[in-house]
Amino acid sequence: MADDVMVAVEGRRIKLSNLDKVFYPGADFTKGEVINYYSRIAPALLPHLAERPMTFRRFPDGVTKAGFFEKNASRHAPSWVRTVTIETPGSSTGAESLDFAVLGDLASLVWAANLAGLELHVPQWTIGARGAARRPDRLVFDLDPGEPATIVECCEVALRLREVLADDGLTAVAKTSGSKGMQLYAAVTTTSAEQTSDYAKRLAEQLEAELPRLVVSRMAKDLRRHKVFIDWSQNNPNKTTIAPYSLRARPAPTVSTPVTWDEVAACRSVDDLTFIADEVLDRVDDHGDLFEVLLTKGPRLPRG
Repeated sequence: MADDVMVAVEGRRIKLSNLDKVFYPGADFTKGEVINYYSRIAPALLPHLAERPMTFRRFPDGVTKAGFFEKNASRHAPSWVRTVTIETPGSSTGAESLDFAVLGDLASLVWAANLAGLELHVPQWTIGARGAARRPDRLVFDLDPGEPATIVECCEVALRLREVLADDGLTAVAKTSGSKGMQLYAAVTTTSAEQTSDYAKRLAEQLEAELPRLVVSRMAKDLRRHKVFIDWSQNNPNKTTIAPYSLRARPAPTVSTPVTWDEVAACRSVDDLTFIADEVLDRVDDHGDLFEVLLTKGPRLPRG
């Protein structure tokens, strides 16, 4: 195993460890390659992490070993990593508040990757200058296929959902989950923390009524076989979704990858929309950030 290496990143000194450790044995993809990927994808990724409290899913022994979610960053973070204290009533840890990291710069992102924070999960809201949660600025629909359905069926649902959102004046963008499903997002302006959940639930129920053989809006497992579950509940302010361009803890270093609507329409197999780290870097070179529209203020969310 390689010795520790001290590096300077934007003026910050970071000790990187175990760079030769294989994190994805199926692809012989090492911790050093994880850090390299996050360093290179940072220009596209960081704007989508800015001002959003981070929940890590860490895999110190690689993806073949059990990982764990971590929200409380204060015990690991150097003083230059920004943290924000957020109330967490009902937390599984029993803590009334936790100190979340906010990854706003390359040095902080490299620090997180060195902690084996393979997966980066963020909420659909940002924090203000003093750490208070703002109202949601993103709407999300998490499309989860029930076997034997796959991302192919998710694409069919996504195309119809895009049309419904467009009718309401919202511009949808899509990404793979990096696992088996996909997500649709739209930038929105809201008046309450509950507004996105209420709106998303209404649309999910609308599509279930319209496409009953393909769509389900309820979470019960016995309803989901052969169908695509539109998980509208991910808009709950207490929940997070995988960030665009984040790695996933799968056998290969797959990435939650923004895709074009032409790619969604053309999808005929799982392989059509499965991308690993090196491919995503090439895609950003070719397409730029397909999620850039989310970085501008969205229209007001329609009321029910």
